[in-house]
Amino acid sequence: MNNADTSCATMRFDLQVIASWIAPGSRVLDLGCANGDLLAYLKEHRKVKGTGIDFSEEKVAHCIERGLTVLQGDFREEVGDYPKNRFDVVVLSQTLQQIRDPRELLLDLLRIGKRVIVSFPNFAHWSCRLQVLFFGTAPVTDQLPYDWYNTPNIRVISIRDFHRFLHMIGVRVVKEVAINTHHHDCKGNTVRYFKNFRATYGIMMLERV
Repeated sequence: MNNADTSCATMRFDLQVIASWIAPGSRVLDLGCANGDLLAYLKEHRKVKGTGIDFSEEKVAHCIERGLTVLQGDFREEVGDYPKNRFDVVVLSQTLQQIRDPRELLLDLLRIGKRVIVSFPNFAHWSCRLQVLFFGTAPVTDQLPYDWYNTPNIRVISIRDFHRFLHMIGVRVVKEVAINTHHHDCKGNTVRYFKNFRATYGIMMLERV
């Protein structure tokens, strides 16, 4: 059983869940939108007013070819140009662990968006714990597929850590699901018990208190 929209089953599983949370007609900003799969689905099936930002010129060009509105640049700099409540939803999927200033960024996103949806790999998953326990090495998994010396991830996050962080900065969780899936897999399932131990990803919808 999962929380995803079955009509978008060819999309990455965490994006399926995120798509199911976005109301028709919403104003959406997708940060690090890659090839635009989420925006394309939302545009066609939810009639959203969608904008994306990605650093890769190649991916931005591909998005534009698909008829999507996508800007090329560093979204950490670009978001500062938007006015308050410009979007209904801002999406940050599988990117939070690469952000140097997560507190500043999340608060800025909650300024320009009424709600923010984030997804991130859960470093407290049992497979990570076992690698540290038995081998004493930095974990390499399907969700964190890099060695310590070549990873783009500058932080490790667990679902429990992120809850503590949100409490510290005064941000409320509106909706949450933990999922078990691989990095770019289109299939997965929700995890209802022992989430911090069994889930490979956490997905949360946030808003200002």
